[in-house]
Amino acid sequence: MGFALGDPVRIEMEKWGDRPHWRIPARWLGSDEYGDWLGIPAGTRMVRPGRDVLSQADQVGLVPTLDLPDHERAWLATFHAAGADTWVYVDMTTPPRWDGPVVRAVDLDLDVIRMQNGWVLVDDEDEFAEHRVSLSYPHEIVSMAVASRDRVHAAILDEDPPFDGHHLGWQAVLDGLTPGT
Repeated sequence: MGFALGDPVRIEMEKWGDRPHWRIPARWLGSDEYGDWLGIPAGTRMVRPGRDVLSQADQVGLVPTLDLPDHERAWLATFHAAGADTWVYVDMTTPPRWDGPVVRAVDLDLDVIRMQNGWVLVDDEDEFAEHRVSLSYPHEIVSMAVASRDRVHAAILDEDPPFDGHHLGWQAVLDGLTPGT
């Protein structure tokens, strides 16, 4: 991809049917065996239809490595800095793809969230059930989203890498780009 530390990149997610969803500016932090790491400093403006928010805490995003088969990389994770209620928020998506400096994926509703206090939950199962019918999710997309949810949920509960605190090294890289955070 040829990015340098601190280069601007973006996350652009859609909902099924080419409906716009989150647009999040970020900074390139680097890559490792788990994928590409992106920094989202506190105060970053994140927008989607009907919602415009400023991130309250630094976040480090992970785009799963292309070395995994597509069915194992159908998610995007965002790790939140200490002080936020959320520790990691993982969206089940179509396999994320780089398009120049933009990461593109379709959000498939299901989320796995671990709070700072250790509580883990699966969110938006009702929305997923509704959309799989109303938006006609193909069977293979439903199967991929459910398998991804189960795999990510187990990895978070078991604290398997990269859900074992691995992101803290990348948080330090972001801290170096945004002094005073």
